[in-house]
Amino acid sequence: MTIRVLLADDQPLIRAGLRVLIADTPGMEVAGEAATGAEAVRLVAETAPDVVVMDIRMPDMDGIEATRRISRAGPGTAHVLMLTTFDDDDYVYGSLRAGAAGFLVKDMALEEILAAIRVVAGGDALIAPSVTRRLIEEFAARPEPAAGRARHVEGVTEREREVLTLVGRGLSNQEIAAELVISVATAKAHVARLFAKLGARDRVQLVIIAYELGLVAPPTGGSTT
Repeated sequence: MTIRVLLADDQPLIRAGLRVLIADTPGMEVAGEAATGAEAVRLVAETAPDVVVMDIRMPDMDGIEATRRISRAGPGTAHVLMLTTFDDDDYVYGSLRAGAAGFLVKDMALEEILAAIRVVAGGDALIAPSVTRRLIEEFAARPEPAAGRARHVEGVTEREREVLTLVGRGLSNQEIAAELVISVATAKAHVARLFAKLGARDRVQLVIIAYELGLVAPPTGGSTT
C-alpha cells in the first residue's frame, strides 16, 4: 500500500529535497505540494493524502491553523506531521493541540523523517526526542491543573481513568496490560474507547488530556542533560 504524502512548506528547496527523498522511497509518493497553509488545506480536500508534512511558519495561514482545519474533517482525514526548525520548538504544544500526529525538527536524519511518515500513516504518534523536554516544560509551566486535583471526566470509567493515567506516563499497550494485569487486547479496547469518549485522534492527544486533567504530574527537578 502506497503512502501518499502532501508537502507543505514555503521554502521551495525544502519541498524539492523532500520530493526527491519520497520519490526514491518504495511505498511512498508525493500527492502534491503547498507553499502556504491555506493551499495545504485546499490540497488535502482535493488530493486526499495519507500524511501531510507541514511546516509551521508559512505565509497566508500558518501550519498550526492549517492543521486545525484539516483535523476538523474528522476520522479518515490526513495525518499531519509537523516538520520545522529547532527554534520553533515553542510551537509543539499548539501543533499537537491542533491535531498534529507528530512533531519533527528539520535537522533530523532523512531516514528518521521517512520512518516518522510511516509511523503517523499507520495511526500512531511521534515526537522528536529533542523537543520532548520542551513539551514537558510547557506542561510544568502551567499552574493548572495541579497533581492531586484530578478532574472528573463525564462518561469515563474508573478503569479507563487508570488507563489514561498510564498512557499519560508514556506506557505502551503491552506495558499497560502488564501494569493492570489485563490482556493486551483489553488494554487496546480501553484506549480505543478513550479515543472515542475524549475526542482524541492519537496517543499524543491522550497524553495531553491526561496532563490537563491532573492525572499525570510533569516531572520537576532532576537532571537536565
